[in-house]
Amino acid sequence: MIIGVCVLDLYLPGVASLKEKRRWLKPLLAKLRQQFQLATAEIDHHDTWQSSRIAIVTVANDTRHVYSVLEHAVHWIEDEYRGVQLLDWQIELR
Repeated sequence: MIIGVCVLDLYLPGVASLKEKRRWLKPLLAKLRQQFQLATAEIDHHDTWQSSRIAIVTVANDTRHVYSVLEHAVHWIEDEYRGVQLLDWQIELR
């Protein structure tokens, strides 16, 4: 069993409240779960308006598949959510 974890640091320019931040993140996390069958969560910067750290996680029996799914999800965010700036991301396989 291979567990893949991808941690992403996001910048949300123009967001002026925590409520507005949730309006950006909630649909993003839901679409990642729906399209890629990933577990998702905001894991840091909960009280910062324009910053977020999210984690996406998947499990499979093939290392290449796990890495590919996570990498595809990262590129999907870059393509589909142009209002969100992806500052950094890291994939860790366990």
